[in-house]
Amino acid sequence: MEPSAASSPQLRAGMVAIVGRANVGKSTLLNRMLEEKVSIVSPVAQTTRNLVRAVLTEPRGQLVFLDTPGVHRATHDLGRLMNQMARTSVAGVDVVLLVLDGSTAPQPEDEGWMRRLLFHPASVLAVLNKSDQGPACADAYRQRWAAVAKEKDVAKSVEWLDASATTGAGVSELVSRLFAQVPVGPLLFPEDVMTDYPRKLAMADVIREKYFMVLRNELPHALAVSIDTIEEKPEGWRVEGSIYVDKPSQKPIVIGEKGRLLKGVRQAAEQELSALYETPVNSRSSVTRRSRLGEPWRPPEY
Repeated sequence: MEPSAASSPQLRAGMVAIVGRANVGKSTLLNRMLEEKVSIVSPVAQTTRNLVRAVLTEPRGQLVFLDTPGVHRATHDLGRLMNQMARTSVAGVDVVLLVLDGSTAPQPEDEGWMRRLLFHPASVLAVLNKSDQGPACADAYRQRWAAVAKEKDVAKSVEWLDASATTGAGVSELVSRLFAQVPVGPLLFPEDVMTDYPRKLAMADVIREKYFMVLRNELPHALAVSIDTIEEKPEGWRVEGSIYVDKPSQKPIVIGEKGRLLKGVRQAAEQELSALYETPVNSRSSVTRRSRLGEPWRPPEY
């Protein structure tokens, strides 16, 4: 029988904020560390819109991760809200995990995170993700950090690691380094908790992910999903939700010819949700304009 975390003589537990610019693989890396899917993943940048708190518990202790929206150049209200959410997520954490795309050159958003983290009291661990695509730019990131630290005259140290969220290379070492940097202390959540992410938001994210995989860059950030009701019955759950778009002309895109796209997305989401919650899930969705009230859209809270 594998020992539980609570039985360990010296537990380590702490909060870890996962930050970085959009589309560097933060959510994929989180899912790989947990060996479970708690955050949606797609080829479309800026997929994560909310803070996803996920919990890794093992005999060494517990890491509580905050998977944040990727910082990007915002051109609309939703983008600005996501940026603000990401930047405030690092307050009060024990470790900041800065995820960088080691296969591409540093971007202004990467340097922006470096400048912010130079003055942050928490430990900083920088992981150069996508090492399977070649660490061609690894030295450029290290040099950029050193240049910014010299400019600001700050001697903040940072630990560097290479990893690949896709293949899993370097992820075990990354988890070990994170445990080494969090303080000794009791568990922050019960051992059987993997996430405290609200169920309605998690379901909505799964549906958005299925749309992203089909539409890709055609309509990704003009689309939002809200779960309205969850009816739990012995034979399974019935879920009703709403899909929001910006313009009436976008409704046919998310519905598809003769409703085929909407039906395909619904079936794919139902299959994943049924496996996730270990009960049959049937859903029904309506498509409408999210701007019909004349107000900018905000992520729903449950």
